[in-house]
Amino acid sequence: MRYIDLRSDTVTQPTEEMRKAMYKAELGDDVYGDDPTVNRLEELAAKMVGKEAALFIPSGTMGNQIAIMTHTKLGDEIIVGANSHIVKNEVGAAARLSGVSYSIVDNPDNRIYKEDVLKRIRGEDIHYPSTGLLCIENALADGTVVSLEEMEDLYQVAQKSHIPVHLDGARLFNAATYLKVGAKEIAQYTDSVTFCISKGLCSPVGSLLCGSKEFIKKARKMRKLLGGGMRQAGVLAASGIISLEKMVDRLEEDHENAKYLANRLNEIEGFFVDMDKVQINMVFCQIKIKDFNSHEFVQVLLEKGIKVNDDEDIIRFVTNNNVNRKDIDYAVDCIKKYVNKN
Repeated sequence: MRYIDLRSDTVTQPTEEMRKAMYKAELGDDVYGDDPTVNRLEELAAKMVGKEAALFIPSGTMGNQIAIMTHTKLGDEIIVGANSHIVKNEVGAAARLSGVSYSIVDNPDNRIYKEDVLKRIRGEDIHYPSTGLLCIENALADGTVVSLEEMEDLYQVAQKSHIPVHLDGARLFNAATYLKVGAKEIAQYTDSVTFCISKGLCSPVGSLLCGSKEFIKKARKMRKLLGGGMRQAGVLAASGIISLEKMVDRLEEDHENAKYLANRLNEIEGFFVDMDKVQINMVFCQIKIKDFNSHEFVQVLLEKGIKVNDDEDIIRFVTNNNVNRKDIDYAVDCIKKYVNKN
């Protein structure tokens, strides 16, 4: 049975071209630095985000944690958003792996503003930890995009206080697509950036951590420390090259499909999507139906060949390369039938 999977863009399957490239990939040993396919991917990634060097890593979470470990020292404090992936979805790793504490910014719109940073930069008082890093996201976990002006403001404030900036850019190319700029235009306001090739870009595995040559040299050792040193990783890197060369430009299709899905969901009584917040490929739908049973809802859709997350009163739908308009119409029709029946 073919499923229409709207849970995430991590569910994307590699394209046929990717599968062939993986099969034919020229390989070496990446820990020794002699896997030519990995080297090519890293060079391409660094160029696309305007950094000197890049490091191929198994996951975005590992990339963020390597960045924190590389930028900070034991006992530092990092400034980070309350609903960011680093805080909510990385198992508290920064505290355990890097020995840092969090200075958490909790704004209703999930953004970090320069005023937030200025208030949280620690002084010289011996009772305080040192502010070691500012961590930001773009796109944000709520599917909205931070403007270049906001990025620049944050970077300038951090620079004045000699605080490095790391960008969790898991969906960096989605953000760039929304802003209609190249990814390097966003990344210029960072000292390091992580982005995923295993989400909307359809590779089966992997992320890239990018920064200066000196930063990546240190980060490579941290990757090894975490067990992320891969051997014939060119098998995976081959699909990553296609992700960057051919899959970035098609993200606009996912964004348009997300808007289409949001409009269709707004047709359903008791379902509400704020269209202003549908900026990339993510649709957050509020369920305003009394005694709505999200578990039953998910199970009924699954029986119809549709996969969605059990998110209770706000359900996240994510469009991706494996979902088309026909799929969306079918999914919405099934949802309408469920709502009308209940």
